[in-house]
Amino acid sequence: MNHLYQHTPALYQRDFDARGFEWIDHNDADRSVLSFIRRGHDGNALAVVVSNFTPSLQADYRIGVPHAGVYQERVNTDSSHYGGSNVGTAYGAPTAEAVPWHGKPFSLRFTLPPLASVIFTWQAG
Repeated sequence: MNHLYQHTPALYQRDFDARGFEWIDHNDADRSVLSFIRRGHDGNALAVVVSNFTPSLQADYRIGVPHAGVYQERVNTDSSHYGGSNVGTAYGAPTAEAVPWHGKPFSLRFTLPPLASVIFTWQAG
């Protein structure tokens, strides 16, 4: 996690700047899921964080994202690397679809593991 933090400017550059944080969805109480975007100084420095606070797997979970392109999974806390069950790790790099969601022009669809958080970084171009 420290390596990811040090090499992902979106996770630290704007810690004390409101422009560094944006909710995607904080209203999914039915599934107990929170999602948000972290931004760095560079417009290409973007990280998407999604956390599932229930023991229920969320298949085909969809969240809105601001840009087209690939979102590389950088952390999945359900990975066996962290003692998890590897749910969702097959979707290591979902591509944003031109389906508006959560007020964003694009969306990602992926399997959200139970009791876990995933972090995606946007790959420009």
